[in-house]
Amino acid sequence: MCKRVMTLLLIPFLLFYGQSAKAAEKEERTWQDEIIYFIMVDRFNNGDKKNDYNVDPTNLKAYNGGDLQGIIERLDYIQKMGFTAICLTPVVDNEEGGYHGYWPNDYFKVEEHFGSMKDLKQLVKEVHKRDMKIILDFVGNHTGYKHPWLNDPTKKDWYHEKQPILGEDQQSVENGWLAGLPDLKQENPEVKKFLIDNAKWWIRQTDVDGFRLDAVKHVPKEFWSEFSKEVKSVKPNFFLMGEVSNNDPTYIAAYEETGIDAFLNFPYQKEITDAFGKPDVSADRLYNEWKRDEQFYKNPYMLGTFIDNHDVKRFTRVAKENKYYPPTRLKLALTYLYTSPGIPIVYYGTEIALDGGEAPDNRRLMDFNTDEKFLGFITKLGELRNQLPALRRGTFDLLYDKDGMSVFKRTYKNETIVVAINNTTKAQKVHFTTEQLETNKELRGLLEDDLVRSEKDGYTLVIDREKANVYALAEKTGLNLPFIFSLIGMCVLFIIFILLVKRKSREHKQ
Repeated sequence: MCKRVMTLLLIPFLLFYGQSAKAAEKEERTWQDEIIYFIMVDRFNNGDKKNDYNVDPTNLKAYNGGDLQGIIERLDYIQKMGFTAICLTPVVDNEEGGYHGYWPNDYFKVEEHFGSMKDLKQLVKEVHKRDMKIILDFVGNHTGYKHPWLNDPTKKDWYHEKQPILGEDQQSVENGWLAGLPDLKQENPEVKKFLIDNAKWWIRQTDVDGFRLDAVKHVPKEFWSEFSKEVKSVKPNFFLMGEVSNNDPTYIAAYEETGIDAFLNFPYQKEITDAFGKPDVSADRLYNEWKRDEQFYKNPYMLGTFIDNHDVKRFTRVAKENKYYPPTRLKLALTYLYTSPGIPIVYYGTEIALDGGEAPDNRRLMDFNTDEKFLGFITKLGELRNQLPALRRGTFDLLYDKDGMSVFKRTYKNETIVVAINNTTKAQKVHFTTEQLETNKELRGLLEDDLVRSEKDGYTLVIDREKANVYALAEKTGLNLPFIFSLIGMCVLFIIFILLVKRKSREHKQ
């Protein structure tokens, strides 16, 4: 009898949520659906004291103690914020002082300060266990300053002649020694084979999901074309994101022909910093950057968008220099980052408004004593982006922009999302006509509680100073009779169930 009652009790739930589950059926996940957390391994979390060789947390030019075990221990922390992938600075063995990973020494070994190959494999397994992805940084342009090859007669032709990079001349950009680092000669078949074989080896050994390709513009396109083809022969869906540090989208887009899947969007980073580093600045230049991206890239939704990273001044420092409270400024910038097209990449520490100037000051040790409210904000943004396809795949249109008050619309299939960002020092009222937004509906606030019903001539939004909100355009709410009847039915069935249990208990006692 009890089993029958429990079955009856579950029926309303199944009827109601069965429809929701069907409606929320997900499309195949691609890289444009990911949110990436970018970690400098040495500066994130010290999980294993046994590999602390000459560690000095007070010296930003020395190893600070972060390691692979430390990342494993913080994966739940990362996932709870809504991140679906992590990207690590290079984990390959580096020469002395290479805490950042960009001075390669032994290409077939994990840096001893970070742990072992066993630790890296465990990290990848733990990431995949959480249905997340992991990207490793691959350095193919140069070796460390004191690499053994420099004194090896058989490797004499493995490097370009030592010379500085002169201006924007492409030959100099590709053959010059970046920051004085010995520049590899990828046109040499032996060098090319070594680098490609090494990339394949890391994929086979670790089962990682992708590479962030360092210093792409300093290596000939011909090399990257062959590299892309070869690594994808090992793992067909392997992801390649190229770092082409340039503020000209046409220059970056020219590398699409190499087979690299995505690129870091440096012009976007400059514009988002300018737009939200202080109030009362229009977002029109930032939006126009998107319109340019649409023209120049085959798939602009695959661009890696970011606010700061290990090579630029942190956004928090920019806000401070402008004499504004960083968390307030960051909330507006992050709202735009998470709701605009592209793959959001968040540098570790941004979730706590970590400060930092030029490198290495922008690589400070992570502090996990966080502001829970700010952490909650970025977590909510992550939830919204993961739940709403329009924020990952939708069209992107500017509905309103004036002196820092901006409203954007994103539409995908039957879903319409409206993003309002008030980057001014006063509350703002914005009206939309029925031509801009479908009439006889309502805007439901998802980031902040709010409900705006349509009027005869459209919608009127009111946004507080230096605040942002994300709205879903939905049918007007009324009495949901099926749901109410379901609740009543559940209550009645639950009461019957309790009475039956009591009755059975009394019979048992008798």
